[in-house]
Amino acid sequence: MSPVRRCSRTACGRPAVATLTYVYADSTAVLGPLATYAEPHCYDLCAEHSERLTAPRGWEVVRLSDGSAPAHPSGDDLEALANAVREAARPHDRGPDGVGRGPRAADPVEVARRGHLRVLRSPDS
Repeated sequence: MSPVRRCSRTACGRPAVATLTYVYADSTAVLGPLATYAEPHCYDLCAEHSERLTAPRGWEVVRLSDGSAPAHPSGDDLEALANAVREAARPHDRGPDGVGRGPRAADPVEVARRGHLRVLRSPDS
């Protein structure tokens, strides 16, 4: 038996990349990623046949993604990232004694070091 599953369509010998199943109760054809195991009620399809798949009149085709394609970030995600970078790059105000008054003023202070280990003291203590 061949380790690569082939397309179920007649006279097509290309490797299968998707599995087609039917949900008769909902009149739905479900095309998803290649199933782990070949089952008798499922059809394995190659890339070309899975792209060209159509359903009978009155039926719906549901295409499930396999998650391997990277999702494109939304505009909100990109805007939030840009705002975070701007905030990190913004210089913080310094007081007259040279001590920062911004978010960096609350950083822990290194008290001792041994090898790669450090003892940190909170600025509040």
